Amino acid sequence: MFKIKNKSLLSLGLVAVIGCSNTVQEKQMQAGDAVLPAMAYDLSHWKITVPLDDNKDGKVDEVDTKALQKYMHSDYFYVNSEGGLVFATPNQATTTSGSSNSRSELRQMIRGTNTRIGTKSPGNNFALASHPQAKAFGDIGGNLKATLAVNHVALNAKYPDKFPAYSVVVGQIHAGKDKDLIAKGEGYGWGNEPIKIYYKKWPDHKMGSVFWTYERNLEKENPDRTDIAYPVWGNTWDNSENPGDKGIALDESFSYEINVHKDIMHLTFTAANKPTVKYSINLANNVNAYGKVDEKDHPKGYLGDWLYFKAGAYDQCSVKDDPGFWYPACAGTGDWETDKKNGDYTRVTFTKLELGKGYSVSK
Repeated sequence: MFKIKNKSLLSLGLVAVIGCSNTVQEKQMQAGDAVLPAMAYDLSHWKITVPLDDNKDGKVDEVDTKALQKYMHSDYFYVNSEGGLVFATPNQATTTSGSSNSRSELRQMIRGTNTRIGTKSPGNNFALASHPQAKAFGDIGGNLKATLAVNHVALNAKYPDKFPAYSVVVGQIHAGKDKDLIAKGEGYGWGNEPIKIYYKKWPDHKMGSVFWTYERNLEKENPDRTDIAYPVWGNTWDNSENPGDKGIALDESFSYEINVHKDIMHLTFTAANKPTVKYSINLANNVNAYGKVDEKDHPKGYLGDWLYFKAGAYDQCSVKDDPGFWYPACAGTGDWETDKKNGDYTRVTFTKLELGKGYSVSK
């Protein structure tokens, strides 16, 4: 459940008391303004990337932590009438450098509003306990809890059999891209992802699937740098069969927890009327989530990387037409109203989003 974070607004009479019905109408300002996301959710340690280039500098727009406390976008980042935090993005939009995928997505900022600490500095990121300089980081491990529903995934792909088609990433841990680390030649700094949580639904299926992937921590040019998919509910991305009742429908709520304690990433997935699914994987070696050594992975996994959480809607339906694995050539015009009408977008609604400390998990 969400709650108004800025309690001082209540004393000023600008926001009505939240009742059991939990609607925006009960929280709107007297002037009729929409509730800001940071009023309803704790965004004090996040920044956001949105699928825009409003300042026309040729780069995707980012809103830093301080500005995020007063930011919303009526199409791409807002609180809906039920109090959910909505992230939406069209397939065709301005993207981050090196990516062809649009996003409306938060990036963890351990520093909060203390901009004296650089975004890529250790103090703004977390590390594994085995990192040689672990104590220099903003945290050792961390925790992200979320409850959400995927409302829409892109419908039109030129190459539908490419795994990323019709999917969205709703949570992840990202390792930092770091030229200095790469130069040391120890196998870190490539900017890979030890976890991405996916939802994928084929257009002709009633139900979609939830799964997560672990990316081998290797340089981009290495052909073994692939994502290993682990099922949660339904299928993984290599299976085009209808998941049926084992899957998750659009607008159906589910939860995930990513808990990194010391070197171990513990994952828990829950949903009503679905089995709870758990995984644990050591991120400081090359033993996979099934307990088997992966000879193709970096022998020390992500031990030497700096890490951060991300959450939101990271659209995997790239419009790029290219032979590569990641490019299903999805449709999109760049006009939001047109793309929304044609189904060429993704939208996700969170009802819980919490950062915290990693903690020990008893076996």
